[in-house]
Amino acid sequence: MALGLCACGPQARPITPEQSAALVPAEARLAALYETSCKTCHTIKASGAPLSGDAAAWAPRLKQGMPTLVGHTVQGFKAMPAGGQCAGCTAADYEALIHFMSGAK
Repeated sequence: MALGLCACGPQARPITPEQSAALVPAEARLAALYETSCKTCHTIKASGAPLSGDAAAWAPRLKQGMPTLVGHTVQGFKAMPAGGQCAGCTAADYEALIHFMSGAK
């Protein structure tokens, strides 16, 4: 019996920065917020931010819970500036952007 490799799980291979940069939220308003606020850091590996679409990088962060992640975004955390460079974002916007970037449902 032959055994094949299993791509079990949400992500078989790490996402590349190019693949990450190609991701765009489906909702136009969210896409605009993402483009002007999140994309700059979350598509560049050297920034230290988890890449958009990199489920493995986001998993330990998601375990902290959405209230903690939104709090980190609002207050700033490590290299992330307070507000995530989004002056017009609400807590609901931040949560939706985190869901998009992490691939969480």
